[in-house]
Amino acid sequence: CLWCYTNNTCIDYPVRSILPPSSLCSLSNARWGVCWINFEALIIAIAVVAGLILVSVAVCCCYCCYCRRRSRSRPDEEEERLARKREERRLQSLQRKHERKLKHDEIRKKYGLLQDSDNPYSRFENE
Repeated sequence: CLWCYTNNTCIDYPVRSILPPSSLCSLSNARWGVCWINFEALIIAIAVVAGLILVSVAVCCCYCCYCRRRSRSRPDEEEERLARKREERRLQSLQRKHERKLKHDEIRKKYGLLQDSDNPYSRFENE
């Protein structure tokens, strides 16, 4: 139903056109469906909502592209940093292992458990 305030009549909506022609009723005086929905306000509201949706989609796409580009550069730096830390930990572990081995060798030498060619004494085993 198309309600026209100029002549207070309810006309069947012209479905062939999106907006009612001005010959039937001017756009400012036309109401859609019920008497309180103004065509001008409806068109403005739909345009604003569509514009907001388009802007939000564009912002989301730009943000996603920016984040993807940013995340591509980050893993390289992050990966290098993690590799350096991993190598440092490996070297520290090897150093600690070597120190433990030296300490254990000293203890073995002290109690004669080390099979060393420099030591003239060796463990005597009874058979």
